[in-house]
Amino acid sequence: MDEITRIPVGGEQAYDVVVGRGLTDQIAALLPGADRVAVLASAPLAGRAGAVEAALRAEGRAVTRIEIPDAESGKTIETAAACWDRLGAAGFTRSDAVVAVGGGAATDLGGYVAAAWLRGVRWVPVSTSLLGMVDAAVGGKTGVNTAAGKNLVGAFHPPAGVLCDLDSLDSLPPADLTAGLAEVVKCGFIAEPAILDLIERDPAAATDPAGPAVRRLIEYAVRVKADVVGGDLKESGRREILNYGHTLAHAIEKVEHYTWRHGDAVSVGLVYAAQLSHLAGRLDRPTADRHRAILTALGLPTTYSAAAWPDLLAAMRVDKKARGSRLRFIVLDALAETDVLDGPSDDLLAEAFATVSD
Repeated sequence: MDEITRIPVGGEQAYDVVVGRGLTDQIAALLPGADRVAVLASAPLAGRAGAVEAALRAEGRAVTRIEIPDAESGKTIETAAACWDRLGAAGFTRSDAVVAVGGGAATDLGGYVAAAWLRGVRWVPVSTSLLGMVDAAVGGKTGVNTAAGKNLVGAFHPPAGVLCDLDSLDSLPPADLTAGLAEVVKCGFIAEPAILDLIERDPAAATDPAGPAVRRLIEYAVRVKADVVGGDLKESGRREILNYGHTLAHAIEKVEHYTWRHGDAVSVGLVYAAQLSHLAGRLDRPTADRHRAILTALGLPTTYSAAAWPDLLAAMRVDKKARGSRLRFIVLDALAETDVLDGPSDDLLAEAFATVSD
């Protein structure tokens, strides 16, 4: 087994994010006393879910396998309700647990299923995508999508631990791996500039799942998120900085009916947020332009359709950071210095969007 890195996440319900290769045998230790464990996974991940199930059974746990739809199509209240029905039929109690195997959509769903069942049972995300490892699996945000928007229904429910098994990345489609790097780049701009330096030195190495650069980037990003969420579980303060670039990104996802990769939408959203920061007089031009240069070097998108602006603006108005009719954006005052732009004018928003329009 490869060397294991344990990154602690503090707070009232502390846990570790475990990074390494060959981590399947770690799962049972994270759930002591759980006689029954439900393993949620989509059909494409049946093999990895089967390995998790085998490890749990080897430790004497009864396993209920629940197949969920793949990706964002499964992140619905209807899927959650079906999962709750299965837990009820299997007699799950408060001492039992849920394991969610998959990318960000699967772990968001699995965490919400666990948060609501009996008002909260233990759960563990086994993240199989780079995006999930650095973002969705860490921090205890769980939820589902609705017609009103992405992640507007959910709960804060920290996991018992997080497994980031780097073996999963070896078979990840290259476009999915690259999309996940958008969240890593975000962490570089809001808190850890070493991430940006590492990517700029060798963008190709940053997209090689077998190389050391990807592991270093994952560990950097996880430490950034662990530091932020450990002191602000319920997003009442500093945790909002993790939404840098996400206001437009979530709007793009809604307009695209969740067919765009989250990381691709975040990439466009980061460039937009940087340009908005600059046009608002907050951020210098070179740092704003650095966003586009790094994301382009990774092969990520940095523009979106100009014709979509009215729909995007409408979608942003129901963003969870909005307060009444006022939009609020996380912006940069300088590299690794974040702040909130409260109530920018529609003209300023449109001017910033023009810089990312095609």
